[in-house]
Amino acid sequence: MNPTAELLCPEVRELVQEGRYSELREILHELPFADVADILAGLDPAEAALAFRFLQRDDAAEVFSYFPPAKQEELVQKLGDEGSLRIVEAMSPDDRVRVLDELPAEVAQKLIASLSPESRRVTQAILGYPAGTVGRLMTPDYIKVSPAWTCGQAIEHVRKTGRDAETINVLYVIDDQGRLIDDLRLRQVLLADPSAPIESLMNRSFYSLRADQPESEAVALMAKYDRTALPVVDTRGALVGIVTVDDVIDVAQQQATESIQKLGGMEALDEPYMRASHLEMFRKRGFWLSALFVGQTVTIIVLGSFQKQIESAGVLAVFMPLVISCGGNSGSQAATLVTRALALGEVSGRDWLAVIRRESLTALLLATTLGAMGMVCVEVFTRVLGRPHTDHPLLLGVTVASAVMGVVLWGTFLGSLLPLVLKRFRFDPATASSPMVATLMDASGTLIYLGLAVLFLTGTIIKL
Repeated sequence: MNPTAELLCPEVRELVQEGRYSELREILHELPFADVADILAGLDPAEAALAFRFLQRDDAAEVFSYFPPAKQEELVQKLGDEGSLRIVEAMSPDDRVRVLDELPAEVAQKLIASLSPESRRVTQAILGYPAGTVGRLMTPDYIKVSPAWTCGQAIEHVRKTGRDAETINVLYVIDDQGRLIDDLRLRQVLLADPSAPIESLMNRSFYSLRADQPESEAVALMAKYDRTALPVVDTRGALVGIVTVDDVIDVAQQQATESIQKLGGMEALDEPYMRASHLEMFRKRGFWLSALFVGQTVTIIVLGSFQKQIESAGVLAVFMPLVISCGGNSGSQAATLVTRALALGEVSGRDWLAVIRRESLTALLLATTLGAMGMVCVEVFTRVLGRPHTDHPLLLGVTVASAVMGVVLWGTFLGSLLPLVLKRFRFDPATASSPMVATLMDASGTLIYLGLAVLFLTGTIIKL
């Protein structure tokens, strides 16, 4: 809850409890819709429903769209059929569809059946598009003009119909068949001669989305061209709606949440964290933890292969976590950077060689720095502190430094290449997460460290 909502929540609760509904209505009307949603979300369900009933109708529809799905469902139950229908009917079509998507199927179907014929037609048209497509995001509330109109006619049309439009910043020019042929900024029309035809302002250069495109492409296109709204057309090029920046921000946030969850070594949750059931949490997290557990058994095989050497030189085990963590950390960094670059379109699978070249120089600098720190670490612990003890601190330092350099180079290479490989085989690169890279580096890093130890220390520290 933001500071404004937190400050006003006790006052609103007091007004509800004392029945001072006129003051309540006035206070809530003056606040931003998002703040009102935060305040009501902080009240008890019964108090929130009562306060909600005293919002102005248009305010109520806007505030309702800011509630999280769990709160929306709770309010629908508290408000009853008639109250819920009033709110849903007043919402914009795209917000209405989003709410109906989140509600239980039986509740959503009941509300749809109770809508006015026109609202029901528009809602069902949007719901007819598959989930996750641009069609589900669009709204049919836009302003369209004819190329044959004058600028004065277009401005008069905006005055008459603009109140119900999602945005009036852009006017969409369509031909006699309803096909989109251009879009114009309102300021272009306002600053033009009122007698000038709309066609004289057109350059027929515009960007549009198809209704059947994935919603992720709306995010990318809107960010690329820095637009606040984009038209949506069907396969014939006919204008069927627009997508606005507020809807795209929601999609971008959802995509970022899914990617972050996958980078944590789990499947993305289908519901908000606080709403997800314990069974879903177990299912989404348990699979990857089990897979990573099995992957870690490779480390046991590697350690078992060097059991005699470790028993002969126990000092090797002391510095093993230091070496292995360097590889896991460097690999996780590289995987995160490349995964994000793939998501932003900065690199593609064809750029694997350029990525490897770029990471190689960085990895060499990192490996040299961390290797030197490893050498100093061994010297400090063995010579200055005297723990652990060894008769050959220099040789041990060289071994640890070489191992650190080796695992950092290998970890960076593995972390940068793995997302590209997954992308090539049509897997989500976000699954190249920190836990996966760390698991792979545990086994391979242990092999590098103990292999170099056998090479450098046999006959001195390692005596078989």
